[in-house]
Amino acid sequence: MKALLKSLLAAAMVGMTFLPAQAEEKTIIVGTMSWEDLTPITGITKKVLEDQGYTVKVQEFSEWGIAFAALKKGDIEILTTQVNYVSQDYWDKNKKNLEKISPVSHGLYQAVAVPKYANIDSMEDLNANADKFGGKIIGVEAGSGLMREAGDAVKQYGLKLQLLEGSTAAMTAALKSAIDRNEWIAVTVWEPSWMMAKYPMKFLKDPKNAFSPPQSYYWIGKKGFSAEHPHAREVIASVYVPLEDINAINGAVFDGKKMDEAVKDWTASHADLLKRWENISGE
Repeated sequence: MKALLKSLLAAAMVGMTFLPAQAEEKTIIVGTMSWEDLTPITGITKKVLEDQGYTVKVQEFSEWGIAFAALKKGDIEILTTQVNYVSQDYWDKNKKNLEKISPVSHGLYQAVAVPKYANIDSMEDLNANADKFGGKIIGVEAGSGLMREAGDAVKQYGLKLQLLEGSTAAMTAALKSAIDRNEWIAVTVWEPSWMMAKYPMKFLKDPKNAFSPPQSYYWIGKKGFSAEHPHAREVIASVYVPLEDINAINGAVFDGKKMDEAVKDWTASHADLLKRWENISGE
């Protein structure tokens, strides 16, 4: 009886070695924030995945907390973010259940910028020219990471200029008005941004390092994504979108194109690059 049992078990094990490996799931649910720096990255990666036979569904979010909760729960499978800066708190809180897949861009920077025709170069030059800036720095939404760091910068540099809280729309309108009139203006702004592509702007040097250094964008996923989607992981890891390309796409959107159209135009004009990415990630 024991001999028979051993024979049956051995036969079963042999049979298992010939079972086909489980096929990789070809539908991927992608999360993204509905922001100008993240939607181009998402759209380009979606196109490359689709070229490799995947069905990609995109779900947009307006708050990091909701996006990370959806990723942890599995409602979405991957998400693009800046885990070392913008969403660091959410990453630190959830990273045991998540994984980094690959970097997809680098250079996100947020600080105080002025028009290039303003002949100053450093945060240390602001006080001596406060009158030319109307005694103010035009900010964005209260509570944002950029405004928190801008507030710290005001203190560290002992600035006489008032940091004004407001909205991105109000800051953008003030910036356009000043540029049109060739006036000096100081604003809190970020790159990649259509503003940095559209207007002759420069970031002020920050010798006290009040603002965070340039940050990377990462694709992150629910833990186990790479093991469950090995080829998709290779496809995603092959994609890298330079900041200047994100700026160019957003510039096209500012000029009147829809984001989907701008991304489609970019992928069409970079077909050779996409093909190289696909060759890198080839099975």
